[in-house]
Amino acid sequence: MCVVVTEIADGDASPLVQSLRRRGAQRVVVLTRRAARPELAVLLAGGVRGAVAGSTVPSLTRAPAAPPPAPPLPELTGRELSVLRLVAQGRSNRLIGEELGLSALTVKSHLARISRKFGTGDRAHLVAMSFRGGLLD
Repeated sequence: MCVVVTEIADGDASPLVQSLRRRGAQRVVVLTRRAARPELAVLLAGGVRGAVAGSTVPSLTRAPAAPPPAPPLPELTGRELSVLRLVAQGRSNRLIGEELGLSALTVKSHLARISRKFGTGDRAHLVAMSFRGGLLD
């Protein structure tokens, strides 16, 4: 049996071993994202066949790592920004065209150019990247 536990904090290994024993689980391997070495030792001493941790940490009280910075976004023309703002409001190509005095085909062309610059053709992803990158507020 394989048991997956997100994180084994200090003092969690003994209750886990006891729970596995109560359930009659014998050949058990524990997979966890994070665990301190002493907790892994308790698991193995308690009869668990194997314990694999993505990272062993001396203490689970250290601060989490900061998320990586967002990559810089490409520069957009004023018209491309106008189209992107209206896409973010949920408008269709036809409605965007009506509001900006363009044909739906021209709007589609602007979106294709924006998509190439951003590296994605997904409208929702374009909008999300724009908000995260500070192009839209």
